[in-house]
Amino acid sequence: MSEWPSDPKFLGKDTRRLEGPAKVTGAAKYSSDMQPEGWLYGMIFRSKWPAALIKSINLEKARAVPGIKGAVTVRDGERPVYFYGEELAAVAGTSKQACLDALRLIEVEATPQPFVVDPVEAMKPGAPSVFTDSPNLSEAKIKEEGKVDEAFAQCAVVVDGEFSTQVQLHHSLETHGNTIHVRAEDCTAWASTQGIFSVRDGLADQLKLPQSKVRAITEYMGGGFGSKFGPGVEGSLAARLSRETGLPVKIMLTRFDESLAVGNRPSSYQKIRLGSDKEGNLLAFDLDGFGSAGFSSGGRTAGGGGGAGFPAPYIYKVPNVRTKQAGVATNAGSSRAFRAPGHPQGSFGMESIMDELAVRLGMDPVDLRIKNDPFEIRRKEYAIGREKFGWAQKYKKPGSTPGPIKTGVGVAGATWGGGGKGTKAQVTINPDGAVEVRCGTQDLGTGIRTVIAVVAAEIFGLTPDKILVRIGDTDFPPSGGSGGSTTTPSVSPAIFDACTKGLQQLQTVSGVADARGVNFLPACRKLGVEPIVMQGEWREGLSSSGAGGVQFAEVAVDTETGFVKVTKILVVQDCGLVVNKLTAESQVNGGVIIGLGYALYEQRVMDPQTGVVLNPNFETYKLPGISDIPDIEVILLDMPERGVIGIGEPVVIPTASAVANAVANAIGVRIHSLPITPDKILEALDRVPKGATAGNEELDPAFARVERADGVAGDFVDFLPA
Repeated sequence: MSEWPSDPKFLGKDTRRLEGPAKVTGAAKYSSDMQPEGWLYGMIFRSKWPAALIKSINLEKARAVPGIKGAVTVRDGERPVYFYGEELAAVAGTSKQACLDALRLIEVEATPQPFVVDPVEAMKPGAPSVFTDSPNLSEAKIKEEGKVDEAFAQCAVVVDGEFSTQVQLHHSLETHGNTIHVRAEDCTAWASTQGIFSVRDGLADQLKLPQSKVRAITEYMGGGFGSKFGPGVEGSLAARLSRETGLPVKIMLTRFDESLAVGNRPSSYQKIRLGSDKEGNLLAFDLDGFGSAGFSSGGRTAGGGGGAGFPAPYIYKVPNVRTKQAGVATNAGSSRAFRAPGHPQGSFGMESIMDELAVRLGMDPVDLRIKNDPFEIRRKEYAIGREKFGWAQKYKKPGSTPGPIKTGVGVAGATWGGGGKGTKAQVTINPDGAVEVRCGTQDLGTGIRTVIAVVAAEIFGLTPDKILVRIGDTDFPPSGGSGGSTTTPSVSPAIFDACTKGLQQLQTVSGVADARGVNFLPACRKLGVEPIVMQGEWREGLSSSGAGGVQFAEVAVDTETGFVKVTKILVVQDCGLVVNKLTAESQVNGGVIIGLGYALYEQRVMDPQTGVVLNPNFETYKLPGISDIPDIEVILLDMPERGVIGIGEPVVIPTASAVANAVANAIGVRIHSLPITPDKILEALDRVPKGATAGNEELDPAFARVERADGVAGDFVDFLPA
């Protein structure tokens, strides 16, 4: 049984963010706001070639520019360049203009090399090799359970489909960057990061300093989504420039830099076959697929994390499974973890083919999912969502809405771990009743300050605004990075532990049997002059992992223009104990909006002739705007008995899949590639014979046919290694 209070006053309720006033008034200070005495601007010199052999870099003319105080190369000697925008050198100066002038004077001797930025082109025979020691197409990872071919032969219904997802850019509102001051024996870094301790450890290793001599601080940050762990190349360069100049150096990347060099969600290409019996019980699943994570190691393998791999079959139980996945290297920036790495890709392929199967079976898509979902909580969520959404009234034969504006509905589910451990915390109870909680976590925008205050307030019987929360500093008790939905389940138990011990000590020292609430201040006044300082740590039983979640989507599609309007998203989500309902719902809203961008708008576009990202800013890289946001209804299943479970990842995963299924239901033809843009809608409608429904149309032309060395044409799956 969980130790969390059974009749909480604040847990699970709406608590406004404590940092809200600081953010709206401008009092909140970010890494780019830090201006230690004598600080310098830093700027990075990047490769103008998507592939090249760099023979030498001359910084002498750059160093001679008035105002320039330092200049360094990323690496001395000959080196290869793998993508346009790769970091080569950096300068530090007293003004932006001095730095810009210096960058223009850096001399590089380089031999340009052939390159390829499209993964399908990268697999063709004779394509330029990204790496000299390995082919662009990695050796496929093959997994097989059961007897797949025999199972397909016994299936009553078999459906095939090809699906692709695009490269999505993180584009955090606050760009990557640091303000770093390296002194003779120590270093302070104000970093925009999801992991202050990983920044500290990375800088300590690079500077050859003890970890105790490096301090990383993140008071506030403007988003990371998985792309801001460790100091990064930009942090390393700022530190080296600071050491060279003896002055603090600030390097904050430009929006163009963000599109090139700080990560992305890799693409995926999937050919799927799924079979079932006539009742809809899944029997067999077969996947041939690949993804591209740029030039990174993820591009060489089909691994998870930030790489090109994705889970398959996604969430549903299939007894006979065969998957073959490979990675494709290209001359593009490497991938990094991106809110639920791999899962949106896996979800899109699986949830799309599930709807195709439902249509062939003449079966309700929700019934098909409930029948084959092994997760009891998620089956419950489908049932709750179906009733609340009005699914029975809204679901209809694909493409059957009369008139040019067609409506449709779709559904999809998700899974994620969401656990965490290892955090430590400290609480100080002062004789005047002031409570201070310290924890070396960081708030990447999810509201962990308020979560900490809510937990502490619950223990002491105070209101959250009476708790002083100090976070974002490696001088505080350690905590892990904020990623993988691990922060709240890691931090909350540590705060609970420290505050529970603190309350027990207060009651012992003061002699007050129950020092909570109105008795708290009188008990504190009996402490004399010495405060109570107690340490706490993560405790078993207060948090767990394993979140589900389902989403229902409703869309209206204009078949004359191809425009898709998402009108409704219903989210039914479990996350264990809801600590702060307001910030939990905010996490859901943010995740859904990211999923909408993935479904309809976002896509990195690269020029195959120059290797340059063609849409590197918020004008040309389309993100959902306020007019694109539908009615988002959130139902949170509060389950205190499960302890705290992270919610950040699972709410991103199923949105695009549910929207894609809703579009197919609306127009009667499936769009096989994300994002679902007007041109794809119109093209799909043009190529479908009159009267055809979803599941009967031709395969998406985005899957280019290529030619093997023997002259035989085939789909991309024909070229995956056996």
